[in-house]
Amino acid sequence: MPVTPINKKIRLMIVDDSIFFRKTLEKGFSADPRIEVIGTAVDAMDAMSKIQSMRPDVVTLDVEMPKLNGIEFLKRLMPVCPVPVVVVSSAPIQVLDALSAGAVDFVRKPEVNGPDGMKSFMTELIVKVKIASTAHVGKPKPKPASAVAAMPAASAAPRPTSLGMSLPAGAGKNIVIAIGASTGGTEAILEVVKDLPATTPGIVIVQHMPPVFTNMYAQRLDKICKMRVKEAENGDRVETGKIIIGAGQYHLRLAQDAKGYYVKSEPGEKVSGHCPSVDVLFHSVAAVAKGNAIGVELTGMGADGGNGLLKMRQAGAYTIGQDKESCVVYGMPMVAFNIGAVQKQLPLTEIGPEIVRYLSGRR
Repeated sequence: MPVTPINKKIRLMIVDDSIFFRKTLEKGFSADPRIEVIGTAVDAMDAMSKIQSMRPDVVTLDVEMPKLNGIEFLKRLMPVCPVPVVVVSSAPIQVLDALSAGAVDFVRKPEVNGPDGMKSFMTELIVKVKIASTAHVGKPKPKPASAVAAMPAASAAPRPTSLGMSLPAGAGKNIVIAIGASTGGTEAILEVVKDLPATTPGIVIVQHMPPVFTNMYAQRLDKICKMRVKEAENGDRVETGKIIIGAGQYHLRLAQDAKGYYVKSEPGEKVSGHCPSVDVLFHSVAAVAKGNAIGVELTGMGADGGNGLLKMRQAGAYTIGQDKESCVVYGMPMVAFNIGAVQKQLPLTEIGPEIVRYLSGRR
């Protein structure tokens, strides 16, 4: 789908079954000169016909609707009319399902009643709509059965078996892998890590996401990946076969003691506009692991992670950036590439295999 030019108004459609909330969103968006609400829809069936005929640049979508919920709606819409969708919901599981079904981003419905809560909500939503208007959205590729099938709790289920990728014994000893992402990152991270062998060195990840959502995301990855996945807790050890996801509103840093690597998960001020911040993670990896690291910058709006990835490269780490064609938003990887932080720029599907290839040569 074409990206909306910066000097053109963003044509927006609002999909929500609540007339009060539709009117509230219309009024909120009318205050921004770059956004034009071209229509509203009361349910999924109404939205399907209007989106196909009016072709909006962005859609905001409530996931709790009568007749057909937002998740099933996305599964039907994206194959026939791919469009950037920003989900409006407060339910972590529904949000993650929506992102998996093709939504670009999400905003939590206001938790604070009154004008202050709504003002903060609308400010964030307007920003997300503008970011979504720059997103590259295509028809979804079929997902492997392992990624969509319901699975038992991780503690009761065997780890999925490796398909195609393996690591020799001792490969990547003392290496730590750091990954950063934002808009479009939940699915991009999954693509990179889902087939990495259980013998892969420890991975630390920052994905821009609020509290609660990061824990649900970690649980979801844990059911799919061959490696174990958990949300960061202060003092967690970075170990072979383990992926640690930075917790929402907590910076994730790498540290080291006599036993090896561990993480610090601590609250703090926003850095590069975010907490957790990719830059914070990458700077800590550069300082602690130096050349014994791999840094990966994935899809996302803005510049978070670029400077940190450059520090990693300067410290001797191997650095990878996602290429423009496979990014939902080619912002963070573009900045990293332009400042010389990226040693190899690759399509998303090639990043996981490249990590394995690099580790196979490090014993």
